[in-house]
Amino acid sequence: MSIRVIDLPPRDRPRERLWRRGADALSTPELIALVIRQGWRGQGVLELATALLADYGTLDRLAAARPEELAARPGIGPAKAAALLAAFRLARDAGAGEPRATIRGPEELAAIAQRELHGLRHERVLVLILDAGNRVDRVVCLTEGSVDRSLLPVREVLNTVLRNDGVAFALAHNHPSGDLSPSPHDLHATKAIAGAAEVVGLRFLDHFVVTDWDWLNLTPRGIIHNGRPDA
Repeated sequence: MSIRVIDLPPRDRPRERLWRRGADALSTPELIALVIRQGWRGQGVLELATALLADYGTLDRLAAARPEELAARPGIGPAKAAALLAAFRLARDAGAGEPRATIRGPEELAAIAQRELHGLRHERVLVLILDAGNRVDRVVCLTEGSVDRSLLPVREVLNTVLRNDGVAFALAHNHPSGDLSPSPHDLHATKAIAGAAEVVGLRFLDHFVVTDWDWLNLTPRGIIHNGRPDA
């Protein structure tokens, strides 16, 4: 039997508990339930939220879901999918509003790339754009691809940095398979972008291949694995 929020004692309902004790008093499924607001076909909103989180396994994976993927799920649809993804985007933007630290090494850029790409099941290419103070000013999603391929168009990379008044930049893309091994395309694209950046006066710093737990840096100086030169 589905548990409906309206059947709970008023003091135990998520919205009322949030007002009394703050959002920290709510579980993750309860917070999701407040965002999506309604259940579906005999399934209460709390039950729907719990099932949604269970299906994805982690909140990071849910946040990384594509809009059309979420909207196609029974009980979600376009409106609830949009509300969820908007909430995740706002949460990310709120974190991005914190004071930006000066980047002092590739480890810090790799950490940003892993945070942005964590949990994705398809490839995504990011451009990390840095200002004159060597601070990450913006992270732009350049392309998205299938689980085993994405594109690194040289001209679009440079245009993205220049449009956002960048002085330096790094690239990052994920390998959803968990295999960090760079493809010939990864190596060729890194060389091509490094050469083109020099021509237009931009500093190309690093190109990261990341998984949820590890990273590889394809630099003009050689391949660096998780901060260590690769043998």
